[in-house]
Amino acid sequence: NGSLDDYLFNKDKLKDLTWSQRLNIIKGIASALLYLHEEWEQVVLHRDIKASNILLDADLNGRLGDFGLARFHDRGQNLEATRVVGTIGYMAPELTAMGVATTKTDVYAFGTFILEVVCGRRPVDPEKPVEQMILLKWVASCGSRDSFMHTVDSKLEGGFKAEEAKMLLKLGLLCSQSNPENRPSMRQIIQYLEGNASIPKISFETAGFGMPNISNERVTQMTATSSSANFSFEDVTVLFGGR
Repeated sequence: NGSLDDYLFNKDKLKDLTWSQRLNIIKGIASALLYLHEEWEQVVLHRDIKASNILLDADLNGRLGDFGLARFHDRGQNLEATRVVGTIGYMAPELTAMGVATTKTDVYAFGTFILEVVCGRRPVDPEKPVEQMILLKWVASCGSRDSFMHTVDSKLEGGFKAEEAKMLLKLGLLCSQSNPENRPSMRQIIQYLEGNASIPKISFETAGFGMPNISNERVTQMTATSSSANFSFEDVTVLFGGR
């Protein structure tokens, strides 16, 4: 039935998703990640959670797809640094700095994914004003001024529950904290989503944005000239765009 990316960003192809459908998709992907992180016989790190990798079935339920970058490891195994892979905007700071993927780097990407679904825009958009270019930083800035609702997707035309939207935006920022120890586990995330626990107070100053060691000029050039591209460097493979 297409990808979530199609529904969020392809204006010519598909109808807009309702608020309840978006919330249901977020919950479904959270459950999938809980299974991968804690309930399967091995720990599975997806490493590329984003709207274009979420497939929707006939009932518009989300299915986590594209395990091409996934890593499998035994529980308790010490993780080693590997080639950095991922998509700009979804990569945790420690992943781009040290090259070690963990469940908490998946949680970071999931937090960015939440913001993507709620706000209806990609994590990095070079066509936006400078202060809005990086979604995570923009949402954090709006949250610090108690103006979260300005970030919710305008295509919803107000058809959403403000308290649910605020909860999701705060959860997205909590998952995207620069210190991985301050990010929740997927099990905790599901408790927040189901209303069985309250999201702790967060600092809007500590949301972290991961960027590989590439010059700002180079990043701007690549994002401006390609909406969907794969660039490989000596020690990093980075995807730009939603696909």
